[in-house]
Amino acid sequence: MKDEKIRWRYEGETIAEIDKERNLFTVHEDVLDGRFRNRLKLDDKTGTLTITDIRSEHSGWFFISSKYFNVDFRLSVLKERSVMEGESVSLSSDLTELKDEDLIRWRFGDEETVIAEIDVKTNRFSVFEDVLDGRFRDQLKLDQTGSLTIRNITINHGGRYLLQTRDRNHTVPLRVDGWRRWRIVEVKRGDSVALSSGRTEIMKDEKILWRYKGETIAEFDKKRNLFTVHEDVLDGRFRNRMKLDDKTGTLTITDIRSEHRGWFSVSSEYFIVHFDLLVSEERSVMEGETVSLSCRRDGEWIQWRFGDEETLIAEIEDYGSSADIFEDVLDGRFTDRLKLDSKTGTLTISNIRAEHTGDYRCYQISRLLTVFRVSVYAPVPVVTRDCSSSSEQICSLLCSVNASAATLSWFRGNTLISSINESELSIALSLPLEDQENISYSCELHSMVQTQHLNVSQLCEPCADPGHCCGPTELVIRLVLSALVGVALVLVVMYEVRSGRVERGRTRVRDSQT
Repeated sequence: MKDEKIRWRYEGETIAEIDKERNLFTVHEDVLDGRFRNRLKLDDKTGTLTITDIRSEHSGWFFISSKYFNVDFRLSVLKERSVMEGESVSLSSDLTELKDEDLIRWRFGDEETVIAEIDVKTNRFSVFEDVLDGRFRDQLKLDQTGSLTIRNITINHGGRYLLQTRDRNHTVPLRVDGWRRWRIVEVKRGDSVALSSGRTEIMKDEKILWRYKGETIAEFDKKRNLFTVHEDVLDGRFRNRMKLDDKTGTLTITDIRSEHRGWFSVSSEYFIVHFDLLVSEERSVMEGETVSLSCRRDGEWIQWRFGDEETLIAEIEDYGSSADIFEDVLDGRFTDRLKLDSKTGTLTISNIRAEHTGDYRCYQISRLLTVFRVSVYAPVPVVTRDCSSSSEQICSLLCSVNASAATLSWFRGNTLISSINESELSIALSLPLEDQENISYSCELHSMVQTQHLNVSQLCEPCADPGHCCGPTELVIRLVLSALVGVALVLVVMYEVRSGRVERGRTRVRDSQT
């Protein structure tokens, strides 16, 4: 229409206009940090907008409108080359034959470093493998048409490749996808972890995004020099825990908790790397106790596996299914000890023993969710002198332990002197010694293989210091009793002194009266 004004907008920003009535045609190339500079062309008859040399930064919503219509477009920019990590890729020169005067160069990166070259005049084919820290060593090959093949692609091969010929320059962006090579990272609960893409440099135009389960948690815009961490997303679980390196893009997470485990990814237009973060927990349990290991089941099939061989000991096949316990594996060491909650996936081990020490792994389908490193320790018998029973002729010793399901015994050499069974372990076992010769005595906690050997001569030697002969409890009792006796003596003396003064006062009164 003659009076029509047409406006093109990108993500709300005006990038081109047509004023038909005034015959004005305008493109705004400097907006949005100049990302459309030298790329826009506006047709003065139809209002069609042409964008040349498209980049991923041009993806998004475009709008064209006037007072008579309104149309929107969603532009998605597909990479010209995308390859899986570990595979090979061939970057085509689009040439069918080389001419006599042709000089073909392949360049890479911000500095446009030459990595391969063909000089047709001298018939020289060269690859420069030692540049850029040798990242292309033994991986480049040029064919007779000037196409470049890169073998065994790594994350550091992602970036801009520039093909230079006699009459043109052609940019080939290459994106490397690390999907097939997930980085499994295990970190202990409470520790810190640094997640790195492995990239040795960041391109000038790169925008790096860190995501956790699809949610953006940090980003780094190299071109605009902006570093952002989004601490309030996901209920603030990462608040005050994230740090983003402004040179490498490495994300550090401190004070790791179980709610931080899961899938992380870091990506730009040149690469994507995936991480599976496992949060391991260490549990130290005394023999005979019960421990519960949580897997946080969300309805999927799960398995619990034990040890270096990852022996299956328990599983739940589907939501609502009952739990299956495999007690006969590993010579039946878990018989009558395992319980698996079919709703939560929590594994409980009762009456635990030293043979149950090891790693317990919880899998959901084929994915490892969590690892528990369980260590089982046995209590050690404690031997003290029994001050209540000791005398100059007899030294009485007490052996006690905080345990259950075991037998406590006194040995003289290899000879059993006395013992008590598991039901009596709340009572300490006494050993009266009349003969204090240089003989080996020991107190042993059976079934847990814990033995306390004694230095009888030291425990039973006469001494002036009660603390050396008796345990701390007896020493405290003696000190308290001594203090009470001392206080009583002081009170008696004070009473006698006061009584004497009163009596003398009465005598003086009688004398004066006389």
